[in-house]
Amino acid sequence: MSKSNFSRRKFLATSLLTTAGLGAIPQLSFGASSKAIKLKDTSKVRLGFIGVGRQAMGLLGNFMKNPNVEVTAAADVYAIKLERFQKRTLKHYEDRGGLTGGIALYSNYKDLLKSEEVDAVVIASPDHWHALMAIDACKAGKDIYLEKPLTFTIKEGQELVKAVRSNGIVLGVGSMQRAGANFQHAVRMVQKGYLGKIKTVYANVGTPPFPKEIDFEAQAIPAGLDWKAWNGPIPAVPYFPDLNPPISINPEENEKAWGAWRWYKRTGGGLMTDWGAHMFDIAQWGIGMDRNGPVEVIVDKGEEPMKYRYANGIEMIVSPFDDTNRQGVKFIGEKGWITVSRGNYDTSVKECEMKFTKEQLGFSPHHVDFIDSVLMRKDPIVPVEVGHSTCTVCTIGNIAHDLGRSLKWDPIAQVFIGDAEANSRLHYNYENGLSL
Repeated sequence: MSKSNFSRRKFLATSLLTTAGLGAIPQLSFGASSKAIKLKDTSKVRLGFIGVGRQAMGLLGNFMKNPNVEVTAAADVYAIKLERFQKRTLKHYEDRGGLTGGIALYSNYKDLLKSEEVDAVVIASPDHWHALMAIDACKAGKDIYLEKPLTFTIKEGQELVKAVRSNGIVLGVGSMQRAGANFQHAVRMVQKGYLGKIKTVYANVGTPPFPKEIDFEAQAIPAGLDWKAWNGPIPAVPYFPDLNPPISINPEENEKAWGAWRWYKRTGGGLMTDWGAHMFDIAQWGIGMDRNGPVEVIVDKGEEPMKYRYANGIEMIVSPFDDTNRQGVKFIGEKGWITVSRGNYDTSVKECEMKFTKEQLGFSPHHVDFIDSVLMRKDPIVPVEVGHSTCTVCTIGNIAHDLGRSLKWDPIAQVFIGDAEANSRLHYNYENGLSL
């Protein structure tokens, strides 16, 4: 088996997205890019990583398993994390015969984007940097694997979609649940009508960001960490270790927690974006609302959970759907229900029953699909428009919660209807001279 065929065969073996499956789920659009990006080696993709914290290290392990990938570079504002990245990557390749070149390290991601030894980038920076880094990568002609949520603001998402398409870039979003066989099967059963007409969807994701500002007492910035560059476009927040958890090399000690930037309004979207980018994604996929969205966000000042209402009358309720309180999705139709979450699948409809192997419940095919998409110049399973529509659901929910009232939304024009105050939240003024 040639290397160029290895990854795609493995993807099809562990996924339900066979030819028949693609026909059953029309939301998957594998359109060609507007122009081709030339690769130095048409059987291999040379990857550079931008942001090499905890999430990136997991992605690194997945991508290095693929024989069609060679990791060649990394960029980060924290020198010790670059050192860890280099050490781990070199050990992997030394154990398998070495690299054709070395691992280039950069403190400024823009220098990485200039490298002719990088074909595509993996962006795993904090959310407030996603759009600027990805748009710069588009302009540099680099394909992109971008962590979810796609962007920090809705305006950023709009501009990123334009940049991807105008530059002929393959951009895949880190919504890896679409590669899970249980999620694929749930969506297929819903779209084939086995539940009848869908009335309600539950999506349990969690809470919006902490409402108060970050008011920690500033602490000494560690050596090798460029905190001004970490802040970048946002109004500066003081350094606090939880925002960029420290590590050590000798002895090796990795992050003990995820970066807490995701929990605060100025630096993240809370669980609404952290898990919403996964579960709202599956919910919208199932009800045929990819590249679209709700027409209303309903916020009740009492005890009722937040709801999204779609033009077809379906309501998506942001709430637990069982006693486990696990993040997941429940589709409820006229004939029964399906619940799906990581490692779990259940249904009240006999025709929808399915057992899955441990491998099918994994997400490694998602990373394989991105590399295949780069090599074949096609859209990945989660292209930029889908990532943007999912991210938009998360963001308008946070805006409604922050304002404390229900909002009308136009998913095509991507504006709030007759609400200047809400529309003022679609973006913010960048700091440090940065702009889209």
